[in-house]
Amino acid sequence: MYFWFVVVLGFSACGLSAAPASFESAKKVASRVYSAEKQEFYCGCAIRWQAGKGTPDLTSCGYQVRKNGPRASRIEWEHVMPAQQFGSPLSCWQQGGRKQCAAKDPLFQQMEADLFNLKPAIGEVNGDRAHYRFGMLPNAKAAYGQCPVKIDFQARLVEPRAQIRGDIARIHFYMADKYGIVLAKAQQQLFMAWHQQDPVDAAELQLQQRIAQQMGHANEFVTGKKHWVLNYQVSRFGLVGTAMRSVGVSPASSASAFVKGNKNSKLYHLSHCSGYGQIAERNQVIFASEQQARDAGFSLAGNCKATTGQPTGD
Repeated sequence: MYFWFVVVLGFSACGLSAAPASFESAKKVASRVYSAEKQEFYCGCAIRWQAGKGTPDLTSCGYQVRKNGPRASRIEWEHVMPAQQFGSPLSCWQQGGRKQCAAKDPLFQQMEADLFNLKPAIGEVNGDRAHYRFGMLPNAKAAYGQCPVKIDFQARLVEPRAQIRGDIARIHFYMADKYGIVLAKAQQQLFMAWHQQDPVDAAELQLQQRIAQQMGHANEFVTGKKHWVLNYQVSRFGLVGTAMRSVGVSPASSASAFVKGNKNSKLYHLSHCSGYGQIAERNQVIFASEQQARDAGFSLAGNCKATTGQPTGD
C-alpha cells in the first residue's frame, strides 16, 4: 500500500525559484539546468544543446539503434522513478491513466514535475525502459551496442550502467521520502547497495545544487543530511488542500496534525493559533513539525505561542 503526501515548501533558504507546476514547464526548466551537462544519463553519450533541445552524439558512446531510429536521435526527459510507480495508486490513474492524472490531480502534477526525478536520456532507451523497475541482469546482453544499459523485456527489469546506479538510488530515496512512497524491501536493499558502490561525486553534488535553486529545497540524500536505512521512516511533510482530497483525506480531520505556514509572510501558525485557519489555500505551506518550518526559513507568528517540546510529526 502507498501513503501519499505532498511537500509544499514554496520558497526556502536554499533556492529563489518556485518549483515547476507541470511536466511541460519542468522540461523547459530542466533544459536550462542541464545545459552544462555534457552527457545523457543512461549511456553516457555526448549531448549537443541548442534552443533548449538536446541531440545525442551516438557515435561518441558507440550507440547502436535497436529499433527506433527517430527516437534514438533525440533527447527526452526520463522519470527515473516511473510515473506509473508514483501515479498508479491514485484514483485519477484508475479513471483515465496518466493523462487524467496530469490534467486533474495536483499531487500527481507535482510529482511529475519534480526536477530531481528528471534526467536527459536517449529517446529510444527512454521508450524501451517504459515503467520497468531497476535490477541486476547478469545474463542479459547490452541491447544498444557499446551502451551498457540492459533491458529484460519479459522480466520488465532494467540494469543501468555502474556509474549512475548511486544517482538512481538517491533519486528513489528522495521521491520515497518526499511523497511517502513505500519502496519494497528488495528495492531498498538494492538501492542501499548501489548508494555505497557509487557514492556522491562532485558532479552530482553540483547538479543537485542547480536543481535545488529551482525546486526551493535540496535532495538531502545527495547532500548527506539524510541517510537511508532499511525500513526508513519517510518524512511525510503533509497534504495540502486539494492534494488531501485527491487521496481521500479530509483537511478538517488532518489539519490539527500539522504546522501551517504562509509562504508570503514566511510565518508559521500552530493549530491553536488564530491565524491558522485564515491563510488562503494558495499561500499555505504545510509542515509536520515546527522544526521543519524553521529549517525552511519560516518564523513563528507573533500572536502564536510556541508549544512545549516538539509538536506533531516524525
